[in-house]
Amino acid sequence: MKTRFKPDRGLTSRMAVTSFLLGLLYVGFVAVLIALTKSAVIAIVIAGGMLFAQYWFSDRIALYAMHGRIVTPEEAPQLHGAIDRLCALADMPKPRVAIADVDLPNAFATGRNPNKAVVCVTTGVIRRLDADELEGVLAHELSHVAHRDVAVMTIASFLGVLAGLITRFGLYSGMGRQRDQNTAVIVLTIVAVSAAVYAISFLLTRALSRYRELAADRAGAMLTGRPSALASALTKISGEIARIPSRDLRQAEAFNAFFFAPAISGKGVSLSSLFATHPSLETRLDRLGVLTRELGEQA
Repeated sequence: MKTRFKPDRGLTSRMAVTSFLLGLLYVGFVAVLIALTKSAVIAIVIAGGMLFAQYWFSDRIALYAMHGRIVTPEEAPQLHGAIDRLCALADMPKPRVAIADVDLPNAFATGRNPNKAVVCVTTGVIRRLDADELEGVLAHELSHVAHRDVAVMTIASFLGVLAGLITRFGLYSGMGRQRDQNTAVIVLTIVAVSAAVYAISFLLTRALSRYRELAADRAGAMLTGRPSALASALTKISGEIARIPSRDLRQAEAFNAFFFAPAISGKGVSLSSLFATHPSLETRLDRLGVLTRELGEQA
């Protein structure tokens, strides 16, 4: 799909490297499982079905989980108007537009491809942001759609899902067999391999997730020509999220990888930046500050 979002070679290369490394892990993982147990095929088929459902119905799943609903131009004229302008600027198909009736200030994009995409904003973010700030957030989300980030992250996370499933499958099947030495070795090997694969794929996908957020910040700010508006939205949303009760944030944390800004309950949740789905607020603001100066120099 051709759009006016500038190509991001850094994002493309990171996606390629991550996919290659995850592919190597997958091949090695499956080879070990096939050598260890004849039941690996069943588990892979089940995991493949889960991946297909997650990929094919990602828009419905996300909207259902976040209590979002598709809205018409008559129901949300300002929101539709902003997305119409941005899609015209980006020369891309207009996604469906949805609103989630929750106070958590956030937004996300979902859908398996640009023609099936949905951009959803919460009532909390609409209430808190001005028109320029909201447009910056929407441009960020449209960048995710244009770069097919949802599909890439769904596929990239497949290996971790498969590893977790195989771990459980190996433990349960091992417990049901006669407890001889060979069975114990097989079960322990499956668990060890699965745990290692899960850990490596987890770190790789988190690293890719952080970079795609920086790429979407840059692409969205370049589209609108107002990095400062996006920086203001980031600052405002992060500050408001800190005031949301931890109980409400915990319910939304499962969608952190898709959100514009992560819903983090409490302080110091991440033990390391390696485990974060998003770059730090300081990093994002610094990058937008550099872009502001670049655009100012070009003007």
